[in-house]
Amino acid sequence: MTDRISGGAFKQMVAFGAACITREKQAINDLNVFPVPDGDTGTNMSLTIQTAVNELRKNQPATVEEAAKITASGLLRGARGNSGVILSLLFRGMSKALKGVAEADGAQLAAAMQEGVATAYGAVMKPAEGTVLTVSRLAAQRALEAAGERNDADYVLEEAIKTGYATLAETTEMNPVLKKAGVVDAGGKGYLIILEGMLRALRGEEIPEVEEQAEEKADFAAIGDEDITFAFDTVFIVRKTTNRPLDGLREYLGGIGDSLVIGEDDESFKVHVHTDTPGDALNEAQKYGTLELAKIENMRTQAADLAAGRKAQSTDDLDAIEEELEKSACAVAAPEKRYGFLAVCAGEGLAAVFRDLGVDRIVSGGQTMNPSTEAILREIDQTPSEVVFVLPNNKNIIMAAQQCVGLSEKEVIVVPTATVPQGISAMMNVDPEEPDAQVILQAMTDAAANVTTAQITYAARNSDFDGFAINEGDYLALCDGKLMGTDRNLDVLLERLARMASDKGAEFITIYAGEGVSDEDAARAAALFETVCPQAEVSALPGGQPVYYYIVAIE
Repeated sequence: MTDRISGGAFKQMVAFGAACITREKQAINDLNVFPVPDGDTGTNMSLTIQTAVNELRKNQPATVEEAAKITASGLLRGARGNSGVILSLLFRGMSKALKGVAEADGAQLAAAMQEGVATAYGAVMKPAEGTVLTVSRLAAQRALEAAGERNDADYVLEEAIKTGYATLAETTEMNPVLKKAGVVDAGGKGYLIILEGMLRALRGEEIPEVEEQAEEKADFAAIGDEDITFAFDTVFIVRKTTNRPLDGLREYLGGIGDSLVIGEDDESFKVHVHTDTPGDALNEAQKYGTLELAKIENMRTQAADLAAGRKAQSTDDLDAIEEELEKSACAVAAPEKRYGFLAVCAGEGLAAVFRDLGVDRIVSGGQTMNPSTEAILREIDQTPSEVVFVLPNNKNIIMAAQQCVGLSEKEVIVVPTATVPQGISAMMNVDPEEPDAQVILQAMTDAAANVTTAQITYAARNSDFDGFAINEGDYLALCDGKLMGTDRNLDVLLERLARMASDKGAEFITIYAGEGVSDEDAARAAALFETVCPQAEVSALPGGQPVYYYIVAIE
């Protein structure tokens, strides 16, 4: 039995928990009951806790207080999606309770878990039972009881996990949606997998290796001028806004250069290529996402520097370049105006609409790619204004955006937009001359509430949901997040949405065509809405968004 947790032990515990959930993230993702492709719970929790591991690796915490503080800070900045935010809140509360503690015994661990639950419940406006909140609350209650029986951290954590799993099994009965799908809560399972990993580390087990796709690296530092076929050593990082495979990009870049290496993960990809036309490489890559970082070196100049005995930096070290470029971009932008605006969206067409309406910064993200709190915060700091209004435009990003409040030197106001049309409507009702920011917030919130959002997407998995028997690949029609119908014929669902808009007495209808939707198909969709809704002004715009064939704003 291990009776106390030191700073070094807590560091190992977090790393073990992260490794466990990374290995199990797909199993957690598979518990998602809604068939629409989304920012899956396992992926979000895995990415969130990994940021804490990365921060802990840079430090050697002498006390459990220090280790918990570093962990909470990393989780806060890396939080993705509601599940990631709640995970960060659980650990933030633990950190508060462990303040001043060098080594935590069982009672202190139990108190920390209790404070974590209180912090999480306090931050969620409408806590729902049958979720990770329920699992963490009852696990923490058992931890407190166990500490009274035996004041060993090992025993307390083990008992908490046992109760947590018993509660997890009951979430199926607590939540009608889970009951219908016959699954347990994904967030609750993810949390317990992390706690299990932490317990295994506390007992001295070795951290399991997680298979990662290795990025090939080559040493170009000693290359001679006579060996240079393509002049520019080009490296860049792109944040994905589409699920398209990179085969087309790989073929294109292979045709304009050599020494090509592409490494990718769930949210971004990194490219190294030698080419004479780096601009073309960057332009092509942006068809797959938003360019985040780039560095281009003239290899002939590098070769000359090396020949003269001077230092020449190689661009093949992508991690070093990412760190260097992010440091150069971390300065807070000086205010040039009173109000600034930041919007989260995916798709160049949607980004262009927001920019036309006065949005200063765009964070790439949406349904399947929930940006982290840190990614949002970075763009807030780059907004040249005193006050920054943030439009999350997705219900699973609102909590991550709200964590930015108080983290920036700027005043941050989150407009709780749950969809892109809500965000666009909110921006259309901004009065930049209004001196009171709260008046602007109210106007934006009211405008967002008056728009109906319809969407057509596809089923990512077989499901029985809301009375619909859904097969993977079916088209799905949604209205304000509620499933309205499913069909193998997309036009059938478009007509159903159009009739719904007509029944609502729609006056303005804007159709945003998604990635891969042709101009002809978009025009045909607009014509259908015009026929069914002759009283409405109908327009169609290229959105370029992934996942959704059409997003329809109805006002």
